[in-house]
Amino acid sequence: MCQMIQRLTVLIARTGHVVTSMSVGLCLLLLAGCAEQPSTDLLPPVPQVEVMTVTARTIEDQPEFIGQTEAFRPVEIRSQVSGIIKKVFFTEGRDVKKGDRLYLIDPVPFKAIYLSSKAKVTEAQARLTQARNDLERVKPLLKKQAVSKKDVDDAEAEVLAARAALEAAQNDLVKAKFDLDNTLITAPVSGRIGRSQFYEGRLISAQTTLLATIDQLDPMYVNVSVPESYLLRRRRELAEQKIQRPDIFQLRGIMIFSDGSVYPEEGVLDFADIALRPETGTLQGRFKFPNPEGKEAPGRSYFFPGQFVKIRLKGYIRTNAILIPQRAVQQGTTGSFVYVIDEEEKAELRPVQASTWHGDEWLIDSGLHVGERVVVGGFHRVLPGTRVNAVEMQNESISASTPSADQVTYDSISKSNMTRRRTADSINHTAK
Repeated sequence: MCQMIQRLTVLIARTGHVVTSMSVGLCLLLLAGCAEQPSTDLLPPVPQVEVMTVTARTIEDQPEFIGQTEAFRPVEIRSQVSGIIKKVFFTEGRDVKKGDRLYLIDPVPFKAIYLSSKAKVTEAQARLTQARNDLERVKPLLKKQAVSKKDVDDAEAEVLAARAALEAAQNDLVKAKFDLDNTLITAPVSGRIGRSQFYEGRLISAQTTLLATIDQLDPMYVNVSVPESYLLRRRRELAEQKIQRPDIFQLRGIMIFSDGSVYPEEGVLDFADIALRPETGTLQGRFKFPNPEGKEAPGRSYFFPGQFVKIRLKGYIRTNAILIPQRAVQQGTTGSFVYVIDEEEKAELRPVQASTWHGDEWLIDSGLHVGERVVVGGFHRVLPGTRVNAVEMQNESISASTPSADQVTYDSISKSNMTRRRTADSINHTAK
């Protein structure tokens, strides 16, 4: 129709017919209408996206920390005397009981010292007896002035010296007996003994040489390091009443092994350090877990000292928590963001702060409010400011999938939409 009007205008101009101003105005209006009328064939359909309405929930807040297991009572076995190991009685890696024989240090030199000390005690006792007899003889003679006062004083001093010599000899005998007894090293506690560091024929030094270690495996400790940033954030959330918790030593822990398996028993927090470690900026905490299998035969225990595990903390309750599916949170150059559908059915790019995972959902600390609609599907069809057809996500869609093709970055979304814009511009140019 526009082409016909244009041909009519040219024909009137060539023939020179007189036209009224009304006719000219009518032609101009028709031409303007043709120029402004968009081509309905080039307009893309309104994209359809899946959305969910943000709601607030009360959930268990269970942060996870890396921990390392430790024996309940690691006992180091050291010798109290220096000497040559004559015999090793135990089998490495097996359970031992309190009082079981572990090592024998060559007792011959210690026995000789003991017998010598015992003889010196007998000698000192004889000297003391003689000194007392001499004193008793000279005291009556002093009254008869048969001896001088100095002789009596000398006799009394001799008694004191003999008594002191006897006490010194007795102390040497105690020390000799102690050394002789400690040539036989026994287990101070019940537990599982590790590998021996020395064997028969080796010279060991008193109190400095570590021979072996006995670990008590029931219960077991797990040490965790809590970052300072977590402590500060948790204190702020408690002050703002976003988090509720019991007494700190009523907090419990779930232990997760490196293969993902979960230990069937729960532990309890029984120690929290009073100062941060300056080299790591963390606070040390300790959980105690029961381990009844630790008292059974080797190989039946669930965990051993030195393992690295995860501890999931239980006891914190978070109120008014906002959770959205993980696939709804996109990553851009400036951080995490989501698409929010406003009242005009237009998509809005909204930066958010996503802190932790809860199953297949993100916990949103800031950026979203209850009642807002968040895009959870069809991200490749969305650009900020575009009008969309929002469809509420069904319940089965919430728990169905993990992010796949829709989980793309904002940069890739922009590039794909720029390509579509260039294609549309080229089509319009060709039509004109």
